[in-house]
Amino acid sequence: MSRHQEFTQGARDMLPMLLGAMPFGIIFGSLAGAAGLDPWQTQGMSILVFAGSAQFIAISLLAGGAGIAVVLLTTLVVNLRHALYSASLQPYVRHLPKRWRIPLAFWLTDEAYAVVVQRYARGDKGTYRHWYFLGAALAMYCNWQLCTLIGVLFGQAVPNIGDWGLDFAMLATFIGIVVPMLRNQPQVAAALVAGAVALACHALPYKLGLMAAAASGIVVGVWLERRNPALQEELI
Repeated sequence: MSRHQEFTQGARDMLPMLLGAMPFGIIFGSLAGAAGLDPWQTQGMSILVFAGSAQFIAISLLAGGAGIAVVLLTTLVVNLRHALYSASLQPYVRHLPKRWRIPLAFWLTDEAYAVVVQRYARGDKGTYRHWYFLGAALAMYCNWQLCTLIGVLFGQAVPNIGDWGLDFAMLATFIGIVVPMLRNQPQVAAALVAGAVALACHALPYKLGLMAAAASGIVVGVWLERRNPALQEELI
């Protein structure tokens, strides 16, 4: 496909994730003010940080009076998962010049990874696949900025919007994306172990349970693959 076709297709394939992220962004925009951020600071955080979970954690810590070192350390731990995403995509983008890799790295989110990795998994050698990446990532970036702005402007008019449970839309979207990608026994086992460890370690400080879950899933998946390569055959 051409550059334009890849870019458009990436943005189109991101649409389900955009719908799931909308409530999340609006809630952030409405809650940031209660945490002490003014509208410019709130929008600026979405523009410069662009990491939903880290932004929520940051405003909750700031509201609780945490120091800047605690905020930075906690958000660093939470965002370490992006190193795994980057390692997974590196074989597909390493040939690109820095003017491409740097912005794509900044715009890489959970949602963008979930969509883009499926594009690369098709196995074709399309010349402009990075334009697909760009289209998907930019669609989510623009969506996040708009939803933050809506939350800033109208969130205070809707009482207790954070208690409505709208963030479940994001969880449901991820479940729908991730589950079909679990195609063999090591992948299924890794997902189950990671989920169990995440629940068991939920109370750990600085969101260390997230890293424990990721590490556990990786260890189990790699161990099963090396122990019995036949398990890598697709279940369906």
